[in-house]
Amino acid sequence: MTKLDYKFYSRRNVVQIARNLPGKLLVTNVGGECTSGRIVETEAYGGVTDRASHAYGGRRTARTEVMYAKGGTGYVYLCYGVHHLFNVVTNAKDIPHAILIRAVEPVQGLEMMLQRTGKKQMDYTLTSGPGNLSKALGIDVRHTGIDLTGDTIFIADDGFSVHPGDIVTSSRIGVAYAGKDADLPYRFFLKGNKYVSGRKH
Repeated sequence: MTKLDYKFYSRRNVVQIARNLPGKLLVTNVGGECTSGRIVETEAYGGVTDRASHAYGGRRTARTEVMYAKGGTGYVYLCYGVHHLFNVVTNAKDIPHAILIRAVEPVQGLEMMLQRTGKKQMDYTLTSGPGNLSKALGIDVRHTGIDLTGDTIFIADDGFSVHPGDIVTSSRIGVAYAGKDADLPYRFFLKGNKYVSGRKH
C-alpha cells in the first residue's frame, strides 16, 4: 500500500484527479482506531470559475480559506449543521480546486464504523453519501486543514485495478444553483457499485 503524495495532488487538472481517485483507499487513524474504505464516487470542483465551488469568484472566508492551501490538504465542512463532508484540495497553493469524496466501500474496521454510526448491522448506507462516510470513518471539521500525506487521514494505492470502462461520468448532485455549471461532467463513480450515492447513471 502506497500513500498518494504531493505530486499526485498538485496536478493542474482537478477533473483528471477526481477520475483517478475511484479504486483508491481512504484510510483514517482516529481515536486509536484504523478504518478504511475504497473510494467509489467523487466530484470535482473547479475553483474560482466553477459556480458550484465554494471558492467561485475568488470567495475567501474563514471556512473556505483552506481551499487555497497546497494540494494534498483536507477540507472538511459542515453541511446543514449535521453532515461533515470530506474534500481533497488539489493543484498549487492559492488555486482552490477540490474534490468531494461522495462514497466509499468499507474495507477495514467495520465494527468501529457500525459503532460510530449507531447502526446494528452492515448495509450499503453505512458509507454511501459524503456525510455517512465521514461519520463511519471518524472524519469531522476538526480535520480540516490536515496534511493528507500524514498518518491520520490519507489516501493510498493498494494495487486495486479499475478498468477505465468501469468509471461512469455524470453531472454532479445537488448543485442546481450553479446554472450551466451544474451540467458539467465532473462526477465519477464505479459502475454497479452499491455504495454509490444518488443516481447510478
